[in-house]
Amino acid sequence: MAFKLRQLQYFIAVADTGSISGAAQLLSVSQSTVTESVKELEADLGFELVERHGRGVSLTHKGQMFLRHAHRILETVADARRSLAEEGPSQTGELHVGVTSLVAGYVFSDLLARYRRANPAVVVSAVEDNREYLQHLLINGELDVAVMVVPDKATDSALQIELLGEEPYQVWMPLGHPLGRQVEVTLAEAAREAHIVLTVDEIEETTQRFWTEHGFRPRTAFRTRSVEAVRSLVATGAGITILPTLVYRPWSLEGDRIEARPASEPLPTVKVGIAWRKGARLQRIAEDFIEIGRTQRLERLRSELSGKPKVSF
Repeated sequence: MAFKLRQLQYFIAVADTGSISGAAQLLSVSQSTVTESVKELEADLGFELVERHGRGVSLTHKGQMFLRHAHRILETVADARRSLAEEGPSQTGELHVGVTSLVAGYVFSDLLARYRRANPAVVVSAVEDNREYLQHLLINGELDVAVMVVPDKATDSALQIELLGEEPYQVWMPLGHPLGRQVEVTLAEAAREAHIVLTVDEIEETTQRFWTEHGFRPRTAFRTRSVEAVRSLVATGAGITILPTLVYRPWSLEGDRIEARPASEPLPTVKVGIAWRKGARLQRIAEDFIEIGRTQRLERLRSELSGKPKVSF
């Protein structure tokens, strides 16, 4: 067989999203690139992996079986790279990383810790800023990679994205709040409460958008860039909030409890990914950072499928 690792990655993206267009958006490549990659993989294997229909694509029986093997192949390659790196001389150099505010303490910290364990001799310098500025730095070659919130609309065509995960929004409230007695909270009920608004990484714009779409204008009690301030204010009854589960914790710094409930209506999700300049010749130390993020995502997916408590995002 002559298939390439990139073909496996494209096939997995198609399986994850259920469509060629979804995989193309996820990977920041053209639909034709994904289509050709899957067709070439099918030709190499000698059987069809996907069935195409009006709503997208679905995996054939052999496609479902091969998906498990594809995951294992990529994981084995990643393990081999790390193992050989540990046995041989440590990689050296400087890795320049960007990170957006929302993910700095929730995704990036764990990813960076794993990377440093695998590459102790690499000097990592990180800068925190908004997504637009980080994209500018990536395109200019001033950053190697960036960990950021990925918008629903297409990202800059000059960037490649490796999706790390996706989290839904939920309604947060203090322990004992009347809405906490419900399994789900309607937006009409939530709109009658005062709200604490987080203003980083387009969170405020996203929440304003779905409030407008549903015809509500809840009162804003406080606006802040600090997630910890949101937790403290919600926990002490200053208001409720609607935020991604990515940053949810059931207590504030002061030890007061916070509860979260899903909304009855569909809400947006927050996608987090690693971005780098498309076509750039990445250093091995940058490729390793992306590979560790990919492995972290696979661990998380396996944890969710097994029903175990999920590992860190």
